[in-house]
Amino acid sequence: MNGGWCNLRDMDQTNPQNFLGKIDFNHSEVAEVYDELPLWSAPFGLLMLERIPMQRGLMIVDVGAGTGFLSIELAQRCGDSTVYAVDPWKGATDRLRRKVAILNLPNVQVIERDAATIDLPTESVDLVVSNLGINNFENADAVLQTCARILKRGGKLFLTSNLVGHMREFYDAYRQTLTELSLEEFLPKLESHIHHRATVSSIRERLERAGLEIEDVTERSFEMRFADGSSMLRHYFIRLGFVDEWSKIVVPDKVEEVFATLENNLNSFARERGELSLTIPMACVQARKV
Repeated sequence: MNGGWCNLRDMDQTNPQNFLGKIDFNHSEVAEVYDELPLWSAPFGLLMLERIPMQRGLMIVDVGAGTGFLSIELAQRCGDSTVYAVDPWKGATDRLRRKVAILNLPNVQVIERDAATIDLPTESVDLVVSNLGINNFENADAVLQTCARILKRGGKLFLTSNLVGHMREFYDAYRQTLTELSLEEFLPKLESHIHHRATVSSIRERLERAGLEIEDVTERSFEMRFADGSSMLRHYFIRLGFVDEWSKIVVPDKVEEVFATLENNLNSFARERGELSLTIPMACVQARKV
């Protein structure tokens, strides 16, 4: 098993535990192949794009822009509006700058920094968007306070988030695995991990603390489908976004045993149903500065 940081070429497809190797976000190759559009953020982003006002002349800030899926769409759909794409991830912002140059989008300004420290003028922005960004902020309250500061009075904020209940089929198998291995002492940590995800209520509380008032919430869900658990655990995005945190639920010397059994349980689940399908509940929240 490769238990340290790895790049893409470190993956040994013949090793049944290869999915446990961590992926280094700072490695140049990660940003080059990182394409959230088809797999993960597109359903959330498209839900948001159904609701964002498409108007010319807006000042827009995309918080947690990543490689720019939403920033680039808004820059093109909203005519001569200006989009500030904010993200601290250098690999992603470097790639976004290349995309902006190739697409000839002078109305996209890329800002490589923590969103909590955006130095745009107070009450200068018409619209703030964040597609799954709030999920990844270590300082979410500070980021939202900054968003409220830069928004004009009456300005809008749109954010999307996955919700508690995310991948419940996987977590059911994880519970079963811990019980089978007589590792029930880790069940509370598993439950804590499950329930750290957002709810509409927790999002509302965060926004209200920042001085933002929810106007509308749309909830939907979609399915992530895999042939079986082995396919899921080796999927690049699953490794990138989830496996490392899942492995921290148990002590290091139990990780390989737990994940070998978990993989078998997921594969059994898939055989019974013909595939492994994971439920992803999501919400798009619209708020305004009061």
